[in-house]
Amino acid sequence: MADRDALVLDDPVGWSLRGHHARFARCSGRAAGYVPGVATFSAVPADPDAAEWADLARLLGPGELADLFTCPATPPPDWEPVFAVEGRQMIWPGSGRPDHPRSGNGTEVVVLGGDSVPEMLDLVARTRPGPFWPRTHELGTYLGIRERGALVAMAGERLRPAGWTEISAVCTAPETRGRGHAARLVGALIARVLARGERPFLHVAEANTGAIALYERLGFKARKDVTFRGFRTP
Repeated sequence: MADRDALVLDDPVGWSLRGHHARFARCSGRAAGYVPGVATFSAVPADPDAAEWADLARLLGPGELADLFTCPATPPPDWEPVFAVEGRQMIWPGSGRPDHPRSGNGTEVVVLGGDSVPEMLDLVARTRPGPFWPRTHELGTYLGIRERGALVAMAGERLRPAGWTEISAVCTAPETRGRGHAARLVGALIARVLARGERPFLHVAEANTGAIALYERLGFKARKDVTFRGFRTP
């Protein structure tokens, strides 16, 4: 999908760290990354040279994970590959508003704060929606659904490149799937993002066909294929 306003999404980590998330950034030369506990993502300039890879290695320290997220640049040969996962980046079209799925079983969408972090981490551990750390919730608004007091579903805001907000950590406890929780949460986040004049986007693993189908039903369109990659610094 061609979208001139979406060019910042080619480097969502770098744009976030240089902008809305600057308070969470740590830098060395022209390399940047999130502070520990918030996120593991790192950023280097487009077409980085040896000095810029050295900046990132110095920032992270020896033997540490360089989570390059969707950055396509290839590190030096002495950087050990850790993971590579094929995925896609999806964006909300420039017009339109989300449908609002009706609540079920008397449950309501609630805002999750710092006091909910232990439950959020437990839900993430059981469902594995992607990286989520003790301070990840500080990146934006996180919403949840509770059943009988227990947190059974959540989703929130993560990367914030100029004009955009990434929807992330979409997960539902296995025993409560099929009740529309994920659709309600993502729909509520879309409405919040649009209300402040931004556009939602997200990333999803290519193998997660169920999530892709959900996002397409909600109205997201594929922008480009991506590969999530991580390396160990020398």
